[in-house]
Amino acid sequence: MGGVIGFAKKNDCVMDLFFGTDYHSHLGTKRGGLCVLEKDGFNRSIHNIENAPFRSKFEEDIEEMEGNMGIGAISDGDPQPLTVYSRHGDFAITTVGRINNKEELIAELLKDRPSQFMAMSHGKINNTELVAAIVSTGRDIIDGIRKVQDKIDGSVTMLILTEKGLYAARDKYGRTPLIIGESEEGFCAASESFAFINLGYEYKRELGPAEIAFITAEKEESVGEAQEGMRICSFLWTYFGYPTSVYEGKNVELVRNRNGELLAEMDGEMDVDYIAGVPDSGVPHAQGYGNKSHIRYARPLIKYTPTWQRSFMPSNQKAREHVAKMKLIPIFKLINKKKFVLIDDSIVRGTQLMETVDYLHNNGAEEIHVRSACPPLLFGCKFHNFSRSISDLDLITRRTICELEGKPNEEITQEILDEYVDASTEKHAAMVEAIRKQMKFDSLKFQTLENTKKAIGIDPCKLCTYCWDGKE
Repeated sequence: MGGVIGFAKKNDCVMDLFFGTDYHSHLGTKRGGLCVLEKDGFNRSIHNIENAPFRSKFEEDIEEMEGNMGIGAISDGDPQPLTVYSRHGDFAITTVGRINNKEELIAELLKDRPSQFMAMSHGKINNTELVAAIVSTGRDIIDGIRKVQDKIDGSVTMLILTEKGLYAARDKYGRTPLIIGESEEGFCAASESFAFINLGYEYKRELGPAEIAFITAEKEESVGEAQEGMRICSFLWTYFGYPTSVYEGKNVELVRNRNGELLAEMDGEMDVDYIAGVPDSGVPHAQGYGNKSHIRYARPLIKYTPTWQRSFMPSNQKAREHVAKMKLIPIFKLINKKKFVLIDDSIVRGTQLMETVDYLHNNGAEEIHVRSACPPLLFGCKFHNFSRSISDLDLITRRTICELEGKPNEEITQEILDEYVDASTEKHAAMVEAIRKQMKFDSLKFQTLENTKKAIGIDPCKLCTYCWDGKE
């Protein structure tokens, strides 16, 4: 997915930028970057963070940085921030989101004006460079940001650092959050609200969809009005968001607790010894379930966080499955001859969860009743680079539907899928049962879409639920 943060202060911002960027590390594991505006221009550093924490890669770099304004990024994609020399002057830019019509936009820019792009490996164009190129076509930076919001199919939230100040712009439909913090020393903008709390900043406000703010050390003001049509990603509360984060006034941890309570209400009485969550993102859902059902909460598996603190790494599927196994350590006395309700935040490919359940059985568990804290994922996300852009056929649900329908994926229409989305239909039940048998669970249930919306607790019309129902 990715996260961004930027500061404009009366004094040096480098340490705030260093720690604030690090606080976004849960959103990506591929690259990290910092850029500070110094007296003689931009000082930028980008590192690969796939096999080492962000802090260890940048500790030496920040000793060479000094400035009152800066931006930082954690990315699962292209290197950033980038520095740009344009008709609007020098600026640095970082983005988070996804561009679905990338080739069309590149062709348009190359056709209409003398332009060029720096090609990366295999001829790919950096998404942030493309965004910068579109911004540069505007009458000014604000107009350029509006062009990005209007032209891009997908979503792009961005920070643009200039000599005069910092522009913070949320994507057109507010699919990703962007929050403003303030202190006596200045202002900041961040993807995660908690990223600036320990740095002495207080929550000021959250930008609306497509809103553009301009930030200096002295003030923060809206220079581009918010637009109608909020569609914030519901998966932020299910998985992406850190427990201490708040989006649209709703804390992630409390939403997950409420989600677990609703799962318990759906289950009724269960003849089990313990309720457990797959570490770490399944834990708050399980705690909510346990509090509601009065079934004892336990941790039969403990994640070994000193070296395996991040869940996305590495990119290779087989290696990722091996890492998933290596970082979970069993507590044998809790597992042996016991029955569990086991909650995971979601079921995507299903491979890791199936291995986790096998692991519990191999260590003596008698029964494992699996609950997914969100509805079945039927569609690959079009708006975020969720787990490096999962395709439809990566999803265990979509493969199962193809088998049940006896058709290839290209023949599975939205009308067919709608029947599987509806939790009250026989086809939905058949899909869940087929997945249960394939994964060898004693029972399997998914949270309903209605309960997911209820747990989040904001106007359902403002939520993006595309990955569950295919509705934009």
